Amino acid sequence: VGPSSSSDIGGTSGSSAGGSRRMLPRLPSTHTLQGHSAVVLTVQVHPVFTVVVSGSEDGTIKIWDHESGDYVRTLKGHTNSVTGLDFSPTGAYLVSSSTDLSMKLWDFSTYACIRTLRGHDHTISAVRFLPVAQTMNSSGGGISSNNSGEGSGESNNNNQIDVESAGSHYLLSASRDKTVKVWDVTTGFCDQTLSDHHDWVRCLAVRKHDLFATAGNDTVIHLYDTATRKQICDFRGHEHVIESIAFVSETAVNKSSSSSTVTKQMEAAQDYLASGGRDRSVRLWKISSQTCLHVFQVHENWVRSVLIHPSGNYIISAGDDRSIRVLDIASQRCLRHLESAHPHFVTSLSMHPTLPILVSGSVDTTAKCWMLD
Repeated sequence: VGPSSSSDIGGTSGSSAGGSRRMLPRLPSTHTLQGHSAVVLTVQVHPVFTVVVSGSEDGTIKIWDHESGDYVRTLKGHTNSVTGLDFSPTGAYLVSSSTDLSMKLWDFSTYACIRTLRGHDHTISAVRFLPVAQTMNSSGGGISSNNSGEGSGESNNNNQIDVESAGSHYLLSASRDKTVKVWDVTTGFCDQTLSDHHDWVRCLAVRKHDLFATAGNDTVIHLYDTATRKQICDFRGHEHVIESIAFVSETAVNKSSSSSTVTKQMEAAQDYLASGGRDRSVRLWKISSQTCLHVFQVHENWVRSVLIHPSGNYIISAGDDRSIRVLDIASQRCLRHLESAHPHFVTSLSMHPTLPILVSGSVDTTAKCWMLD
């Protein structure tokens, strides 16, 4: 099966000897993306193109081609660390958050910053688009061939955001001011402020168009209904700051595989929420029963990033022990340990829902691309 076939991901958790590729990372990395002059805090893989973006304490966002490892360009505009990045569901827009108290919306076809959102009173730690409930019929803006090498400033001529082309109407942001804000992307205004946390809110997760979750220093995960923005429940168990939370990486569920096992597995995975934190644990929660299914105690230092593999079979985690680990949900054990994945702390992970690509960011100022097999 070719590496870009969407049927690759979602193989069962059985051995890969049967020819089903499990799409898990292994050493060595395929590319090291070098160019930032400070810690890489966040990485994000583009939903349509073979592109990855990285955000750094140097205040810049860099765009790379993850197939070739080539540098594409730099987006400048933030005056302090870039803490979070997210693509709109179609890939037409990018949003960034920063310790400069602003978020910026970028048109990914022109690389222009089309809007700056302000309203938080302290560092913004994370940002996420809320997808609209509709079919994705737009493939997003193309990689522009403008070779100036930099994108910056605000274009005043066309800063209207089309909800349909974005695949999103609202944004979420999490801040050290203890709030989560909901923003209307078409107006740039804050639509609602959620004040359920009593300390720094560090991370966000969004499940398709029905749920979102928030977590941070108060060690509680709050779960919300996206439509009503009302809290459904909270999850308690972490004993230190929560650094990362994740729902299953959304994928166009294996159209080719009508296997009821895979479908059941995907349905089960939709009910998962993973979290990782400074208590060195990775936790798997079951949303419908509001329970903790398992606590993985395999990292030797803070866990900084978690994601649930698109197959629903694994959690991939990374942290300050410089490792990336693959945790098998069914057997509740560490299946793969990428030791010294980076020479310094690993801060972030991002995985494409269908293409075999995983990207990590690190305090070593680089991002790395990992081929999946």
